[in-house]
Amino acid sequence: MLDATDATNGKPTPSPWRRAMACTSASCVEVKFVGEGVQVRDSKDIPGPILSFTKDEWNTFVAGVKNSEFEA
Repeated sequence: MLDATDATNGKPTPSPWRRAMACTSASCVEVKFVGEGVQVRDSKDIPGPILSFTKDEWNTFVAGVKNSEFEA
């Protein structure tokens, strides 16, 4: 998913930070789609570090999660 484009000026509009609907506390990971990449942050530390990944890196990670390649 890429940033949407503002119809009035043709410039990208920022995507909102998203978190899982199952997250009911402040202890979640938030994800934001930016251009051709993805940013991830800790919802407990909003001004803290943001990790950035390419679209390919993110897709590989998501595929690994769906294939149960990581232990909880």
